Amino acid sequence: MAFDLLTIQKVWEKGKVVLNNNPNSWRKDECDAWISRQHYGNRDSQYGWEIDHIKPASQGGADNLSNLRPLQWENNVSKQDGRLVCVVSADGVNNKKKR
Repeated sequence: MAFDLLTIQKVWEKGKVVLNNNPNSWRKDECDAWISRQHYGNRDSQYGWEIDHIKPASQGGADNLSNLRPLQWENNVSKQDGRLVCVVSADGVNNKKKR
């Protein structure tokens, strides 16, 4: 689904702010993976992120802001049956796949 720029910004603002990092450029998702504002939609970047439906549309979830969150793209792709599965998290300034 395509989101408008205002929605993308509002979802970005739901990401975790990390001390000593510019919150306009860097945040973390619910799995503690780094996401970069400028890498929205970029699956070629370890910092790429997407907008996730907390409750999937297939299960009656809506597109309202309260049901949306920013997720590092690999964490978003790895959701199973609507449940968040954290496969990537921060390791210093990089993201690392969990084993």
